Amino acid sequence: MVGLLAQIPQTNAQVTPSAPSAQPSALPGGARPGATLPGGVVVPGNAQPGRAGQPGVTAPGSNRGTTPANVPANGQNQTGRGANGALTPQGANGQGAGVTDGSQPADGIAPDQQTPDEPKTQEEAIEDGYQAARRREREQLRQKLFGYEIFNNSNNQNPFQPSTTIATPRNYVVGPGDALNILLYGYTEADFSQTVSNEGYVYFKQNSGIGPVSVLGLTVEAAKARIANRLSTKFVGLKNSQYGAQNTYLEVTLGAVRSIRVSVLGEAFKPGTYVLSSLSTAMNAIYQAGGPDVLGSYRRVSLIRNNRVLTTLDLYDYLLTGVQRNDVRLQDGDIIRFGKYVSRVEITGTVNRNNIFEMLPGETMDRLLFYAGDFAANAYKNRVKVTRLTDRERKVIDVTQDQYKAFVMQDGDIVNVEQLLDRFENQVTVQGAVFRPGRYSLDQNKTLRQLINNAEGLKGDAFTGRVQIVRTREDLAVENLSVNLADILNGSAADIPLQREDQIIVTSKFELAEGASVSIQGEVNQPSEGFQYVANMTLEDLILRAGGLKESASSAQIEVIRRKKDVDVTSTNASVAEAFRFNIDRDLTIKGTDSKFVLQPFDQVIVRRSPNYQVQTYARIEGEVLLPGQYPIVRKDQKISDLVTAAGGLSPFAYVEGATLIRTVKLSEEELAIRQRSVNEISDDSRKGVVQIEEVSPTKTESIGINLQKILQSPGSSEDILLLEDDLLRIPKRLETVRLQGELMLPTTVKYRPGQTFQDYVAQAGGFTDRSQRRKSYVLYANGSVDRTRKFMFFNVYPRVEPGSEIIVPKKTGVPLTPQQILASTAGTISSLLSVIGLIIALTRVAP
Repeated sequence: MVGLLAQIPQTNAQVTPSAPSAQPSALPGGARPGATLPGGVVVPGNAQPGRAGQPGVTAPGSNRGTTPANVPANGQNQTGRGANGALTPQGANGQGAGVTDGSQPADGIAPDQQTPDEPKTQEEAIEDGYQAARRREREQLRQKLFGYEIFNNSNNQNPFQPSTTIATPRNYVVGPGDALNILLYGYTEADFSQTVSNEGYVYFKQNSGIGPVSVLGLTVEAAKARIANRLSTKFVGLKNSQYGAQNTYLEVTLGAVRSIRVSVLGEAFKPGTYVLSSLSTAMNAIYQAGGPDVLGSYRRVSLIRNNRVLTTLDLYDYLLTGVQRNDVRLQDGDIIRFGKYVSRVEITGTVNRNNIFEMLPGETMDRLLFYAGDFAANAYKNRVKVTRLTDRERKVIDVTQDQYKAFVMQDGDIVNVEQLLDRFENQVTVQGAVFRPGRYSLDQNKTLRQLINNAEGLKGDAFTGRVQIVRTREDLAVENLSVNLADILNGSAADIPLQREDQIIVTSKFELAEGASVSIQGEVNQPSEGFQYVANMTLEDLILRAGGLKESASSAQIEVIRRKKDVDVTSTNASVAEAFRFNIDRDLTIKGTDSKFVLQPFDQVIVRRSPNYQVQTYARIEGEVLLPGQYPIVRKDQKISDLVTAAGGLSPFAYVEGATLIRTVKLSEEELAIRQRSVNEISDDSRKGVVQIEEVSPTKTESIGINLQKILQSPGSSEDILLLEDDLLRIPKRLETVRLQGELMLPTTVKYRPGQTFQDYVAQAGGFTDRSQRRKSYVLYANGSVDRTRKFMFFNVYPRVEPGSEIIVPKKTGVPLTPQQILASTAGTISSLLSVIGLIIALTRVAP
């Protein structure tokens, strides 16, 4: 702070932009562009330098001082020249003399008279940087000064304005421009209201014979008495006289008030001449001027009237107590002058106000603490540290609490208030198996026994044979003390004195034992692996906690598996567990001698499923049967022929050869994982094959090709397969078409004609194309079965075609053969034919 104060310039006038000039080729002192000068100023390089008049930039060589960097550049809150040459603030609510609206520069030069901007030189740019740094330092320092906020409240649009609706002050001094309400009432009524002339007179009617009355410099009461005395010569009823008692009365009140001019000088933020209401006090003018500047004093603000100091204001009285003893009403021509501060002290740390305070000579530390709002709640109040400047260096002073009223502050002192230590001076804690664990005062719990009693005693599960006391020694090392609490409580051992920060840990017996549980699984409503074990829990109690038995449970197949302890490891046939079997009724009563079987920790109960129990399942039949629909599977050996019989048999239009069985396949989680893993392994290794990865679903439907004709001819044969849940037997109507698709000239659907071959149907579709893969052609029959084309020697043997079939001809995907490849293939084929012919001739010659 002191370094900032030492660097503050002593001037406060406004900044005016200077005419820029061309940039020099070299910098003074040998400084090169980009170098950093003292104060953090960087020498500009080839970039365009800033211009004077911008926020934070000051023209070099100006003798008008600096302006804070946060002052807007549009003329608001700046000062200009009025018509009479007086320095007048702009934007002072329209009351300043010579106030401009921002359309002209602050120095009064019209825009058309200004010279155009020219490029700045390097020296000017460096000086601008210095000035900007100084302005920033000044503004940062000013923001830390106590009282800065109240004079820089930008949210208040009409701050500290006197009220114009109050009753007429009796001590108000009348002057030119005041409007006086002069009223007569009673026996005679008249209105002589008027404005005081510039010479200080009020005038009455010309024929009244009264003439002008001087009220200049009189209070309202004195003016009323003078006017009444003059009017009494004309209106005798205003006084008691020989003509009778008073019957006419005079009332003089203040109407519209006049304006006065007040000058604010010295170390003010916005010095100048202000036009204010005559009801304004010194505080109104001080607020209009923005309060003190960086060097201005808050404690000694002088009000000068008629070339002498009328009174001195201490703004701290107003800021701290709201009382201003010397806030007198202003008069025209008054001067308010801010002097330079005498001493300032900064206070930091755990106080309510961390600011820079102005101290009067002789003020002590306790007064500074009052200004700072006293200590914060967590402050260390016994001692504060003061950093003080000497003639050569700094020094640190420890000021104790008994010295606060006598320790006198000096200019540049920095006071630091530290926090309390983050520890307790009389705390002990108890935790564990007590009814009220937590922190306790050592003053009321000096021994272990007292602490246990104040914690409402021990719980029933407390392990009193060994209680731990964790103690922090003076060297901050932690040690553990183990005591027998049972002996202390029964008096057979001496009580243990406690120390600060002792931690007493009372262990629970349950914490020393493994958590015991029992489990039940199988055919119960709520199986669980972790029911908490409680003493005397029976088998039926556990089943009851599991929600009871399911309908599918086998009450005669309930097992309890119990682990063995202390098994002889040297035995070759030692068992590690034993099993108990029980037959339980549905009302959870155990038969015979097994009643009330008591469980032990970690017992596992298994409820088996009844072997003959099965949830009712159904199969469906659709198509050409007499009674299509859903039918129950009533026997485990129920087959397709039974389903057709239950549906009333086939209709006359049933196409038996096209019957299809559609089955829903359900995969378990293990099967899904194995299948997915296999697909991933193959897809990851391109050498094993290429797999089109599809989403693996736990359920999917598959079409099973069956021969319903053989099934109905021989029910129960190997063709007649067993039905499963959700099986669907679909029997279509007699089909009379054949569909052709794939690589054909004209894929189409044609009528089925008995006796026609595969080639006949292909011919009806226009025949094969050049890219037809004839050897891979196949037929998809109506019942879901498939038959492919076979090859015998050099000939293709095509499958048979039945009603409802679908002929599919794949497309070649390979690259067409070149002429050389065709010749080589033809040569190979001819060579093979010659070899076969030669073999046949040889065999015929050998034959007898």
